Amino acid sequence: MSIKTYIKATLMIGLIVLSLGGLLLHTRLHPVTDNPSNFLPLISGILSLIVVPVLFLSKKTIGYGYTLNGFLVILGTIGMAHFSIIRWPVPATLSSIALKTTLPDIIVLWTKLFIGKAILELELFGYEGRNKLGKSYRYPNMGWWFIHLAAVSGVYTIGALVWR
Repeated sequence: MSIKTYIKATLMIGLIVLSLGGLLLHTRLHPVTDNPSNFLPLISGILSLIVVPVLFLSKKTIGYGYTLNGFLVILGTIGMAHFSIIRWPVPATLSSIALKTTLPDIIVLWTKLFIGKAILELELFGYEGRNKLGKSYRYPNMGWWFIHLAAVSGVYTIGALVWR
């Protein structure tokens, strides 16, 4: 087995294990039988567990896998942040925000984006002899994701305020 194959397989297994853990944790904490709105995270978890890894397998579809993975991370971040905001701890201390909100879950979720980025970069751009180039706000760089996180969060917030 080549180093390239070994590294890609290790990253893929990490992505799958992380997705499975998130799906099982969410299913335990928020069963679909309790609230029909829990279907969206369930579907996102299934997409993360099955579709994203399959898309990462082929060089032709790796960009789609990376993009889907990233947008699932953004949707999960927004959903969990909203969940924490409506159940804000009182009093709001640094400790209670860090431990009694979904902040730790969001941090764990973002590792999926970084694993996906590593798979994409290593597969498309190689494993050595290349300097990091490109504008930070362009695809596939992290700035692109932060712009989309802000934009989707803004749209979500407007929707939440309008349809209260």
